[in-house]
Amino acid sequence: MQESENNGNSREVIFTKAVKAGKRTYFFDVKSTRANDFFVTITESKKKFNMGDEKPFYEKHKIFLYKEDFEKFIEGLNDAITHIKANGLNGESNSNTQQPKQDSNPFTDISFDDDVK
Repeated sequence: MQESENNGNSREVIFTKAVKAGKRTYFFDVKSTRANDFFVTITESKKKFNMGDEKPFYEKHKIFLYKEDFEKFIEGLNDAITHIKANGLNGESNSNTQQPKQDSNPFTDISFDDDVK
């Protein structure tokens, strides 16, 4: 794991932490907006190779997390991790494992309050 901190020398990236996890690396970056508001980007980076090409490329997925969403995000993440631990799921992939049983209602009721001011 690597951490670095920017003491105001650059306006955008304030703090970064890299977490290596197997073939993936996760980057947690604290950035600032022009209005000096802070947000977090979580980037998953995975090294891949094209068939017949020796040069690797990196497949990246990124999430932007704004401070007004921190608590809800942490709550959802903790709920998901608690569910995995409670059901004995150890996170190891096995091709012989059964598919999880489908819920009768596979959708979560989500309301978006974008229109609420």
